[in-house]
Amino acid sequence: MFAPLQLLADWLTYGLFRIAPQSLLGSAIDFFVFDTTKIFILLAVIIFAVSTIRSFLPAEKVRMILSRKRAYLGNILASLLGIVTPFCSCSAIPLFLGFVEAGVPLGVTFSFLVASPMINEVALVMLVGLFGWQIAAIYIGSGLVIAVVSGIVIGKLKPERLVEPFVFEHKLSAAYEGAKMAWRDRMQYAGGYTVDIIKRVWLYILIGVGVGAWIHGYIPMDFLARYAGPDKWYAVPLAVLIGIPLYSNAAGVIPLVSALTEKGVAMGTTLAFMMSVTALSLPEFMILKKVMKTRLIVIFASVVGVGIILTGYLFNAILK
Repeated sequence: MFAPLQLLADWLTYGLFRIAPQSLLGSAIDFFVFDTTKIFILLAVIIFAVSTIRSFLPAEKVRMILSRKRAYLGNILASLLGIVTPFCSCSAIPLFLGFVEAGVPLGVTFSFLVASPMINEVALVMLVGLFGWQIAAIYIGSGLVIAVVSGIVIGKLKPERLVEPFVFEHKLSAAYEGAKMAWRDRMQYAGGYTVDIIKRVWLYILIGVGVGAWIHGYIPMDFLARYAGPDKWYAVPLAVLIGIPLYSNAAGVIPLVSALTEKGVAMGTTLAFMMSVTALSLPEFMILKKVMKTRLIVIFASVVGVGIILTGYLFNAILK
């Protein structure tokens, strides 16, 4: 679907700017042009679609589905919903905001925010083909556990005070109108909301993808293969730290996972790397910075990061 964007990025980088195709600068610029364009398009389309759907769906119904009285059921349902909404970490944020504005508990919404980019059905099929169903089952099971547990832990910390006030202001202004709203009104509401959110986050997207592009262009993956070998005790946390600044969806990072495995990197380490790339991206943090306090972002990244690291160590022990 995004092939035309890649052609545009290649033309701008190597044609218009005349940067050498095999250069580190060319790789970084090409990555930056492609990913910023893709993120802005995804955000605009998804925010608009979610806003339109929300004009039909009573916030109370969403809250009832995902705020079950039974302990932790909401986290499980939100994580399962994340599996069937195959978004990258940045494009999952509009749905995350929609949950918050509908009154869904923050712990439950974080379970969705983790599961949606981390667990991808395309990646699942590719993993089955490359490594077998056992590795694919480990991937989906560990992703679900991390999403559910992360949401539960964050929910226990009562993070509502760490969310920016404008999120809850939208909650008040986006009251359910149901059948009273005409289509023109729904489109105007969705369009206005989309523009408002993008105006708030565009600079953070550029900065986040810019840093990720520099790392993509100037830090080759041989670095990870060299310093994260199976005999290194620090391989898993190093893989997670390297993966965070990179930005991709699960399907996009699978070929890289295959290459790392062929270079001798342990399977648990490569899975931890893939999970950190998809669930903890720097552009995602830059966007979240506009809707929540830095402290909550650190809590979110720490809880999910620890879960990924423990999972990597566990799989390395199991798959020896």
